[in-house]
Amino acid sequence: MAGGKLYASCLSLALLCSLLGAARCQDDDDVVVTTEEVDDHMEDFAYVSPVAPNNAYLAEHFDDVEQFKKKWVLSEAKKEGIDDDIAKYDGKWSVETPQKNSMKGDLGLVLKSKAKHAAISSRLNRPFQFAGRPLVVQYEVTLQEGQECGGAYLKLLSLGKHTADLRQFHDKTPYTIMFGPDKCGNDHKLHFIFRHKNPLNGTFTEKHSKKPKDRMEEPFKDKLPHLYTLIVRPDNTFTILLDHKTVNEGSLLEDFTPAVNPPAEIDDPSDRKPSDWDDREKIPDPDARKPDDWDEDAPATIPDASATKPEGWLDDEPEMIPDPNALKPDDWDVDMDGEWEAPLIVNPRCEQAPGCGEWKPPSVSNPAYKGKWRTPMIDNPNYKGKWKPQRIPNPDFFEDKNPFRMADIGAVGFELWSMSDMILFDNIIVTDDPAGAAQWAAETFDIKRRKFEKEGENLLTRLINYTNERPWLWAVYVVVIGLPVVLLIVMCCTSSSQEKEEQRRAAEAKKTDAVSADYPDEAEEDQQEAADAGPSTSAASKGDLEVKEAQGSGDEAPLLNREAVRPPDDAEERSGDAADGDARHSPRKRTLRKDD
Repeated sequence: MAGGKLYASCLSLALLCSLLGAARCQDDDDVVVTTEEVDDHMEDFAYVSPVAPNNAYLAEHFDDVEQFKKKWVLSEAKKEGIDDDIAKYDGKWSVETPQKNSMKGDLGLVLKSKAKHAAISSRLNRPFQFAGRPLVVQYEVTLQEGQECGGAYLKLLSLGKHTADLRQFHDKTPYTIMFGPDKCGNDHKLHFIFRHKNPLNGTFTEKHSKKPKDRMEEPFKDKLPHLYTLIVRPDNTFTILLDHKTVNEGSLLEDFTPAVNPPAEIDDPSDRKPSDWDDREKIPDPDARKPDDWDEDAPATIPDASATKPEGWLDDEPEMIPDPNALKPDDWDVDMDGEWEAPLIVNPRCEQAPGCGEWKPPSVSNPAYKGKWRTPMIDNPNYKGKWKPQRIPNPDFFEDKNPFRMADIGAVGFELWSMSDMILFDNIIVTDDPAGAAQWAAETFDIKRRKFEKEGENLLTRLINYTNERPWLWAVYVVVIGLPVVLLIVMCCTSSSQEKEEQRRAAEAKKTDAVSADYPDEAEEDQQEAADAGPSTSAASKGDLEVKEAQGSGDEAPLLNREAVRPPDDAEERSGDAADGDARHSPRKRTLRKDD
């Protein structure tokens, strides 16, 4: 059977090798499975700085340090309303390679400090105007040290006098859109806020998008690059994507708080509830009177008058007594510890009696108990309903059917405060072409994530991914691997059953009353006795013959017969004393002892 198992294992290996070898010899690139493709998880991902699309308003990859210094401006402003020592934007920025899994030539903008205000901005190549083309904003964030509390969002600064000097960029600088991740504690956010202009008075109000349905925890703790994309369209719809997957979408008119358009009617602020307005639905019954026999002082329970003291109740015995076996400790100090008293134990006399001490009847509910009398409630005949102020036309009402037409964008900037440092930003693009943004991501973020995934894969994971791309391989695996495994199981089970049958037969042979020789000298005598006795002892003689054949052959004797073929050390002594007693030459099977 061992040969059968070895053959099946070799057959499985040969089939698998044949499969892999055949796959390697295919000319079709779609089905090539090479050793390098499966095993070489350190494939070199070549990175080339992407070329900005022609229609991009800003495309920043941070790979050119000199260009970065020319385009990006550090804030020299101060936050308003706080102490001067913490009002400065003194957070440190640096252009450098990522901490891990970096690619040659790929740099990013890193916020180096934590618990400090930091602001930096760059002007667009030309202002973005909300007309007939969508707005697409996309950038990467890598929280290299995770995030405890703070934001990593991007502000699209409104075009105007407040953004004329980017050195004065601060928290109150007008922005058109704020977009990106933010977290503090267990509150994980992906902001999309836009400032809407009131067409009546020109004031601006922040409008916050609804929260994504799914929680956004993973990007804040996995320390991997993540791609954030916002698309706002002229039909007033928006889509937010995280790593190319839609996580939020909706309408500028319906999915923001507060709503873009105010209600057409509002409560009249000058309307007041009349003094005689009765809005009580129920009132106490004015005609109700407390009954004369109503006893508010009656207790809820009373002693059970029908109860009797059980026989044998020990009235004079306390339930607890001092422990008579307790001894005062030797170190007991009366001045310090007071008079010593033995600890109390349950009175042993009470254990044998129904009870001890003063007997009291149990309490039962008082049938005369009624509690505090309260006036019953009735419907109020003067009820006029819940009062509400009158509705009047909203003097501030307007209807903006196209909130997409926001304030022009002149620059982008990060204005942040974070309890975590080493936040890396990369590959920012502002465009009106979603396809161009997708191509920009394909040349930057997608290569980076593929490298991360490839380096994080083991052989099995990569083989599974390769197979998922070619589902027909699953059928091949079933035939090449599954079938031999089934054959091995069947053969193992068959072998096991055969071995058990052989063991059973051997056990049955040991149980029989037929003569079995323990020693060679006894075997000869047994054979002689068997010859004299005739056919009745032929079974024993045959058994002895089999033992001798096993001994005489080159093969090792079976385990059950090894002791039978080993000459004992005292064989001569046993043969010399053979005449002293017939019991030593009994044809009965003799139990082997451990010392034999």
